[in-house]
Amino acid sequence: MVMCSEKDENAYHEMIIHVPMLLNPSFRDVLVIGGGDGGSVREILRHPQVERVTMVEIDDAVVRASREFLPSLSNALDDPKLDLRIEDGIAFVANAPDASYDLIVIDSSDPVGPSEGLFSTEFYQQVYRCLKPGGAITAQSESPRFNQNAFVDIHHCLKGIFGADNVFCYLAFIPTYPTGMWSFNYATKGAVHPLQGLDAQCSEAFAAKHGLQYYNVGMHQAAFALPTFVQTMLKE
Repeated sequence: MVMCSEKDENAYHEMIIHVPMLLNPSFRDVLVIGGGDGGSVREILRHPQVERVTMVEIDDAVVRASREFLPSLSNALDDPKLDLRIEDGIAFVANAPDASYDLIVIDSSDPVGPSEGLFSTEFYQQVYRCLKPGGAITAQSESPRFNQNAFVDIHHCLKGIFGADNVFCYLAFIPTYPTGMWSFNYATKGAVHPLQGLDAQCSEAFAAKHGLQYYNVGMHQAAFALPTFVQTMLKE
């Protein structure tokens, strides 16, 4: 299974990170589960207010391969703000203190093998517990076309934990991934609404300053406009 390519990784990493970070510029302490290629950390560290990033990756081979073959993704893995841990993210979250993180990013692979537990109710209950009041999570949640069961299940799982009014599905288009249509979920513990809380002027200035390739204010807003078939799936 192809996990990323330099050609279109910007769409994935910019949308999983800048959607929550630009909505909540006070976030300073971030946890990334997975993300061993380094792309999510690279985007998080574009935000100067961030004081600490903890990344928990189960497979050291992913980190080593990205350092060797994908320098454009892994170039932030040596940043002094990063605490890189090679261990099981499920166990790490279970042992984390209550209210530890402003933002938790679930940058997982597909729900098979080691990542299967990252799509469970038990895992997200622990994520909720160690999220600070006013915090948020973003999670990659598969393709609505290719892996419909996982896509629907994770959305309903999050609504059951965070509350139906605090969970928002959004989309990005990534040709490398099956069907090209990929989903994320933004769930809040009192963080701002994904559309009503957007500071368009600041977000546009940020995107221009950093030369972002996919994210802009229009894409942020449009990402939450779901096709009818997706809305129907999530209501069932």
